[in-house]
Amino acid sequence: MENSQDDRVREHVRTRYAEIAKTSDSCCSTGCCSPATLGNAAFSTRLGYTKDELARVPEGSNMGLGCGNPQTIAALKPGEVVLDLGSGGGFDCFLAARQVGDDGQVIGVDMTPEMIAKSRNNARQSELKNVEFRLGEIEHLPVADNSVDVIMSNCVINLSPAKEQVFREAYRVLRPGGRLAISDVVAISPLPEHIKNDVDAHCGCVTGAATITNIEQLLKQAGFASVSVIVQETSDAFIRDWFPGSGVEQHVRAAAITAYK
Repeated sequence: MENSQDDRVREHVRTRYAEIAKTSDSCCSTGCCSPATLGNAAFSTRLGYTKDELARVPEGSNMGLGCGNPQTIAALKPGEVVLDLGSGGGFDCFLAARQVGDDGQVIGVDMTPEMIAKSRNNARQSELKNVEFRLGEIEHLPVADNSVDVIMSNCVINLSPAKEQVFREAYRVLRPGGRLAISDVVAISPLPEHIKNDVDAHCGCVTGAATITNIEQLLKQAGFASVSVIVQETSDAFIRDWFPGSGVEQHVRAAAITAYK
């Protein structure tokens, strides 16, 4: 029964983000994929991206779907292999590709065929040759064991109903010494029932948020060490805009999450 419910949640998320990929506008009226954030450069600067970064990616790749800037915590180095979980239009992948250089590689994985088509089209607009996009679920990564130096993700793992499996897969594909560097939403207090039971709030990066303690436990159980979850207290300012008037910003925050294999 639980697996059936997980599948329903996953399919609903897939459908919603497919609509975003196809329309690049209001597939959902609220949440981290609301019209106010989609492709909105002003919103992206609030997440920590610079105007220079925004100007250096293919048009259409910045879809305004994040809750932070994983580039700022990943500390990417030339020659590294980077994996982006839930790569969307490829925004973070294109930025990472420039940082790791020609000797590095960036792999984006997304479960939505429409997003993969969009990101591959965006890649064709770019001169970058060290980035590729693969269709797959982050719970079942199409990536070889011990092949990745860094895993990034931006407001995606909260959408998964099987976070423990996501972290196990992340551990599997990382090389020894590899690191996890993600921006995601975490729960700082229990959500009200009317929000908790709203499937749109799940797609909007809210109801799937795990607690800090839960995230720390899941990462350690997967094998990770030096786990850190740093809450971005000022993120309530933009989270408030996801579901105006709901008070959701009192219950969730964006966080920078790091861990090492």
